[in-house]
Amino acid sequence: MNLNSILDRVKVLESHGDKNITINGICFDSRSCKKGDLFIALRGSSSDGHQFIGMALSNGASAVVCEEIPETVGNAVFIKVADSHAALGEIASNFYDRPSEKIKIVGITGTNGKTTTVTLLYRLFTALGYKCGLLSTIVNYIVEKEVDATHTTPDPIAINSLMAQMAEAGCEYCFMEVSSHSLDQKRVAGIRFSGAIFSNITHDHLDYHKTFAEYIRVKKTLFDNLTPDAFALTNIDDKNGLVMLQNSPAKKYRYSCLSPAEFNCRIIEKGLDGMLIKIDNKEVWTKFIGVHNAYNLLAVYGAAVLLGADKEEVLVHMSSLTSVAGRLEYLKGFNDITAVVDYAHTPDALENVLKTLKDSAGDSEIVTVFGCGGNRDKTKRPEMAQVAAKYSHKVVVTSDNPRFEVPEEIIKDIKAGFDIKDLSRTLFITDRKEAIRTAIIMSKPGTIILVAGKGHENYQDVMGVKHHFDDKEVIAEVFTLNILDNAL
Repeated sequence: MNLNSILDRVKVLESHGDKNITINGICFDSRSCKKGDLFIALRGSSSDGHQFIGMALSNGASAVVCEEIPETVGNAVFIKVADSHAALGEIASNFYDRPSEKIKIVGITGTNGKTTTVTLLYRLFTALGYKCGLLSTIVNYIVEKEVDATHTTPDPIAINSLMAQMAEAGCEYCFMEVSSHSLDQKRVAGIRFSGAIFSNITHDHLDYHKTFAEYIRVKKTLFDNLTPDAFALTNIDDKNGLVMLQNSPAKKYRYSCLSPAEFNCRIIEKGLDGMLIKIDNKEVWTKFIGVHNAYNLLAVYGAAVLLGADKEEVLVHMSSLTSVAGRLEYLKGFNDITAVVDYAHTPDALENVLKTLKDSAGDSEIVTVFGCGGNRDKTKRPEMAQVAAKYSHKVVVTSDNPRFEVPEEIIKDIKAGFDIKDLSRTLFITDRKEAIRTAIIMSKPGTIILVAGKGHENYQDVMGVKHHFDDKEVIAEVFTLNILDNAL
């Protein structure tokens, strides 16, 4: 592909050399550069791609996009830009023939509910007969082909490559999670969104964004960059919901379970097996529980209608949708004990899940097993403790993904959030497998055990190494062993 074409819509400040050359590929990791590639030098939190320009050239790169042109340039073509991250988004889009203009892309941002909402939209539109793509935390899909997910939002080259494959496969829609990190790092630059959804925003990722105001500002950029023919759908029951719509050029729509809006929902009946909700004055039974899922389903319904789907058809298919992996997944064991696995890893997400269980479980005791991730926002650790203590009869604090922190130090931070009276019904067990086993063994018949924090993840991240660990596998193993013990 011609370099001039690749640089379309990229604001070039300065250039050196002939831009009328053929580019074979694009890369931002100098180690992966090959002959004839274009290397984009990115500044990161831990490294600066400008330091590896020489390596990229020695590996065969023919041209370089950077924010500073080196004093010695040799025969290579150099392109100076103000922001390499933003340039990479446009470059990747151009290189793959602007796939987001061939598919309707709907992005969702917010602290909680992103994975559930995009996954349900993908399943719903697939059920409606459309070929769809999915970009999520758990997995990516090109129609029915599964592609492993490594980040909530992949890098621009990976995103556009996947979208190009979706377009080639005949996809009409792509539903994608849009994280605050990806927005801040311009990973979605160059993507034309047909619509964007805002779910909610709470304290999370403050280790990265530093302030809540900055976190909100970054989320809002998704809506600020929409085109006038796109839709912006926001949850106005979140106090920052309307903020997302301010100055957005898109067509603006609201959804709510509490206030008048374009899309409204009310819970009529609820139980552990599902809930009856009313949307647009139509009742529909769903296989989901909890107010937070009522919001997720309402967002799905609103987006589907805004994309032109028939309301009646949408409601019919919504009644058949099932929960997403690692989101309120149930396992039944001996003595009528129910274990629930959920990804809840923020105070509000944990509170949502526990409220849901408490509201649906009647007089059943609730035992909560949870931990907090290492090298992440420390302020939420004592808050998680307070939430767990408030809604649980017993609590077991354990390790999550400690990453490069000492697990016992993380647990110490969590422990600080408990009142003295709560400590008598709280255990601290670093080994997560032992913590889950203990929670099950000490539970009386009919207990509901929530194992929170990891959800769909099948690993523990310890000192940079991912060790296999699956909450559901551990629960199933303990349930099986106890059934056998009781039989003997």
